[in-house]
Amino acid sequence: MNNIFDSHAHYTDKAFNDDRTEMLGSLKESGICGVINCGADLDSSKASITLSEEYDYIYSACGVHPEEVDGLPENYIEILRELSKNKKCVAIGEIGLDYYWRQDNKEAQKRVFEEQILLAKELNLPIIVHDREAHEDTLNILKKYKPKGVLHCFSGSAEMAKEVLKLGMYIGLGGALTFKNARKPVEVAEMLPLEKLLLETDCPYMAPVPMRGKRNYSAYIPYVAEKVAEIKCIAPQEVLDITSKNAKELFNIK
Repeated sequence: MNNIFDSHAHYTDKAFNDDRTEMLGSLKESGICGVINCGADLDSSKASITLSEEYDYIYSACGVHPEEVDGLPENYIEILRELSKNKKCVAIGEIGLDYYWRQDNKEAQKRVFEEQILLAKELNLPIIVHDREAHEDTLNILKKYKPKGVLHCFSGSAEMAKEVLKLGMYIGLGGALTFKNARKPVEVAEMLPLEKLLLETDCPYMAPVPMRGKRNYSAYIPYVAEKVAEIKCIAPQEVLDITSKNAKELFNIK
């Protein structure tokens, strides 16, 4: 399979420290045509920019993940603004809300999320949204600002997906779709128009079946495409072609 676009990866993660260069050098041979490497804080956003400048098919997203909102410098938006001016930065992300790990700083999470959405709108960039156990607040904020972007590793219901689609946003699906007990992701895939779907790894996490438990990477995306193809009764390559086109349109990649 070819024309594989990974819309969400973390290749600056320490899990790739031992073989990053070799792995990234092999991706084109595996049919990968594009990767969005996402930042999670200021340091990883800078590293993502650097990585994207080294590979023509890697693009970067800069942002502060909800788990990283504590201790941010007052000028963090200005730092992100400067980073995002790089021509290889195509989105603000990974940003959003995560109430799974912490609920004592909800207001801080929401403030940082909203500030980064405003930055994305100022720069005319899409956002890459992290939403874990925070569906209601995430949706309310998205309805308030109506940004362009994608809800990555979507974990909401089919009903929530319909609300996201009304906003014109995309939905990202990855390895979780292939898991044995994956009821909600399958229901979302069933109702989701292919024109609003992005495929992703979230590597090094969330490897799909039959690679579950291993370190994930972009060459495993065909396993997700095969599951989507099974649900939609079309060929896996058609899924890859459509989702690659979607990613290039959202992230304005020529």
